[in-house]
Amino acid sequence: MSQSLVRALELLTKLAEQPATLDELASTSDVHKTTVMRLLHSLETEHFLVRNAAGQFQLGRKLFELSSRALEQRDLRAVARPHLIRLNDATGHTVHLAQLEGAEVVYIDKFESHHPVRMYSRIGLTASLYSAAVAKVILADMPRTRQEQIAAGLDYVKMTETTLTSPEALLAELVAVREQGWAHDKSEHESFVHCIAAPIRDASSRVVGAASFSVPVVMLGYEDLLKLLPVLIQGTEAISKDLGWVSNERNTR
Repeated sequence: MSQSLVRALELLTKLAEQPATLDELASTSDVHKTTVMRLLHSLETEHFLVRNAAGQFQLGRKLFELSSRALEQRDLRAVARPHLIRLNDATGHTVHLAQLEGAEVVYIDKFESHHPVRMYSRIGLTASLYSAAVAKVILADMPRTRQEQIAAGLDYVKMTETTLTSPEALLAELVAVREQGWAHDKSEHESFVHCIAAPIRDASSRVVGAASFSVPVVMLGYEDLLKLLPVLIQGTEAISKDLGWVSNERNTR
């Protein structure tokens, strides 16, 4: 790598910490001030740097543009996969990854249970918007007006005794999901399976997907299933961070 490029990157790294003047940057550099000035001028010309009202150099719009494009190019399935494998290995249970595609929530990845029982679900199938935990997580992040539109347009088929059967019931559950930060499918789609799901967020804090554990009722009771929530949330937060999300300690969302 050329020395000029290395020095320019070093300047960008310093300015990522805080804005600084030419004199301040030159005082900590191992090259002559004129060299630092030349590099700063080149970076400013290409909009990687900009000068603020105090005459200090700070990061420019080009860096924000590039970082935004870099995050957009991160494929959710590729980023999530190693984390989902760890969740599957740690628990032995079926792990699903789902994403909103148009007006549908679609399973885009799946890791089978280590136990003899297998889920019928497969990659490419859609998740029920009113009963699947992954769908509830994704819907819960939407604006209320959008939730109401979707809820009003669904055909509520009672699959089990616990299936939600009205727009009002679904909307009430979405409020709870948004508040608690996770969702369940309490044997709402199939009486012999229940699920828990947690959100995956991108750099804007928007929910871009959901991951879930799906477990036969005979293998784990509901209370025991809930004991897996910390593991699941730890996994989905790790995926979110890889997508650029900043945790609540620094995120004012």
